[in-house]
Amino acid sequence: MEARTPGGETVVLPVDVRRIGAFAFKEAEKGFLGDWDIELAQDGKDATNLLQAVERLQTSNVPVAFPTETVYGLGADATRGDAVAGIYKAKRRPADNPLIVHISSLLQLRQLLNSAWGSEVNPLHGENQDPIPNIYHLLISRFWPGPLTILLPLPSPSPLAPSVTGTLSTFGARMPSSRLALALIHLSGLPIAAPSANASTRPSPTTAAHVLHDLSGRIEFIVDGGPCDVGVESTVVDGLVEPPVVLRPGGVSVEMLRKCPGWERVEVGYRDGAETGVPRAPGMKYKHYSPTARVILVHGPLSIQLVTDYLGTGSNIGLATTETWKIDHLTTPGVSSREPNRKAGGALNRSRVRTATADSMHDIASNDGQCDTTAISRVRADEKDEKDEKVIDIVATDLGTESATIARNLFSALRELDGQGVDVIFVEAITATEGHAAAAVMNRLRKAAEREVQI
Repeated sequence: MEARTPGGETVVLPVDVRRIGAFAFKEAEKGFLGDWDIELAQDGKDATNLLQAVERLQTSNVPVAFPTETVYGLGADATRGDAVAGIYKAKRRPADNPLIVHISSLLQLRQLLNSAWGSEVNPLHGENQDPIPNIYHLLISRFWPGPLTILLPLPSPSPLAPSVTGTLSTFGARMPSSRLALALIHLSGLPIAAPSANASTRPSPTTAAHVLHDLSGRIEFIVDGGPCDVGVESTVVDGLVEPPVVLRPGGVSVEMLRKCPGWERVEVGYRDGAETGVPRAPGMKYKHYSPTARVILVHGPLSIQLVTDYLGTGSNIGLATTETWKIDHLTTPGVSSREPNRKAGGALNRSRVRTATADSMHDIASNDGQCDTTAISRVRADEKDEKDEKVIDIVATDLGTESATIARNLFSALRELDGQGVDVIFVEAITATEGHAAAAVMNRLRKAAEREVQI
């Protein structure tokens, strides 16, 4: 049965984190790593909207969407089974796909792992008795708050709802660096289970508009804090095995992890395609990140032959370019991205492709925070040309050249191209070692792609 909210409508709650109040940090530990508090502004719509979302997290079984620095999350009280079930229902997410638990401080995490932590009678004082395993201490000090999820032993008895972890004896925990996310979690007083706030298998959302597109009518509230900075989900690591492994690539690269003492031998424990068996972390087992259009991941020059192979009657093309591709490579005879490619006999017939300069698509995308691109161009097409043939429509978006920029733009670009009605999207691959986010970008593209092509 389709998930619907009681009122059937989804409300977007704009919140400017700069206006919600003052953050106060305790002196015992710097930053957010110990405990902290927030003094809310006494007036103003931003604090009011935030508290409305907090109240829903505390009392409702319908999840709340909210921004983090990675992507928008779909959050619910991780200790209540009915609330967690609301996440799976709204997303139509497979029940064996585990959820990450988001926390706002180390104190909250320690109390989650051991309910007596921090009490006056607590015997667990001293570094050696810290319920957070020692293997993670340096990672936490370096990468938290931030786009890193660590696997922890599930406490017994566990305060988490069984549906958070399924049959696993571990759970993933993360402290986001988004102050808005931290404030939401802190004010709720709850550990928040939250996958990405998209319909299952769709590209992850990096704006409130993306969430509304996928989940309108299925959830009550979306906290709109603007576009996300990182653009791909967190890195997931398991330090409970030897050597440690990366279960999902994300905002923290393997190279960055290997610079931490104790993590020099960390291994890649994921495959870029869908995996079988019980997933140990989100994003491992199922097809993910896919738009409606077919995605073709291409290593090498933009080949005319490749494009024409995928053209059907009335097909429209989407291009997501990174370093070398140019739209002229399809419309100028004998030109490819790196060298002339004449196998297809030149370019697409000029009578069937008409070139236009960048139009208002760029302004729309920039204003909505959907793509931070240098150019979005549309090759316009009339319904028919002078020979009464359907004219091919090509939409091109520039993802950037640096891996961090590509990561930030990737999901927005796939959604933007999908929204323009293209039938197939050709994406220019990048080298998985070029920048800290490159492996995460290629992992997401391989999971989204119907086919990967080497030219």
